[in-house]
Amino acid sequence: MHVSTRARPRPSAKHEVIGYKKRIIIVSTGMMDIVMVNPVIIQKSQPFDTEEGCLSLEGTRKTKRFKKIKVKFLDESFRQQTQSFEGWTA
Repeated sequence: MHVSTRARPRPSAKHEVIGYKKRIIIVSTGMMDIVMVNPVIIQKSQPFDTEEGCLSLEGTRKTKRFKKIKVKFLDESFRQQTQSFEGWTA
């Protein structure tokens, strides 16, 4: 089970330090948080151009996003999952 960073900030370690190359993200859908290990976007549709900011960079950058995506990933129990997202969550 994961602990949300909203509840308690936690330090992170790069894969070079812990010896594993894993991409792990936690996506908040508003109703629940989804842990994704090694997520891969397998479908995307309805592209649009936008600008986004980043906490580690000043200003915003132009980028392309999609209104709908389908993602394949391992859940926090390392079971294969596929889920579709639309709108803000995508």
